[in-house]
This record gives sequence, structure tokens and C-alpha cells, in this order.
Amino acid sequence: MKPNIHPDYQLVAFHDTSVDKYFIVGSTIKSDRTVELDGKTYPYFPIDVSSASHPFYTGKQKLLASDGRVAQFNRRFKNLATKKG
Repeated sequence: MKPNIHPDYQLVAFHDTSVDKYFIVGSTIKSDRTVELDGKTYPYFPIDVSSASHPFYTGKQKLLASDGRVAQFNRRFKNLATKKG
């Protein structure tokens, strides 16, 4: 590998501000801010949504019942069917 062309890979503290939870993850992101967690200093990066706050991962997601395209077509045009007598 060529020297001095790769970004610095380091542990970064990502802070989910909506639930006040920290994640320590290896990343190449740069930050001017730092935070001390468990006696170690990490670069600090705030985030709005993570697996701790996203409705899909927390089980608070609302599921909507959606029919397939054929069912929607049949429901929409069922009154147009010709009646044979």
C-alpha cells in the first residue's frame, strides 16, 4: 500500500441526541470536538437517528395494511364487471 494516501482510521463517539446514547465506532470521519467516555477521549460526532431511536429498530413502527396491485385493481373495478343473466 502506498504511504500517506489513506485517511486516519480511529474510534469515534457517535452521540444519538434524541435518546442520549453513545456509540463507539471505528470511522475516518473528522471532528473538532471531543468527548471523554470511560476515561478515554474520543472525537465527538452528534447524530439525529440511530438504531437506538429509529422506529424500525425500536419496534414502534406503524405497519400499514397494503394490498397488492391485483387486489387494488379488483377492489377498484369490481362494480364495472358485467353481469351475465
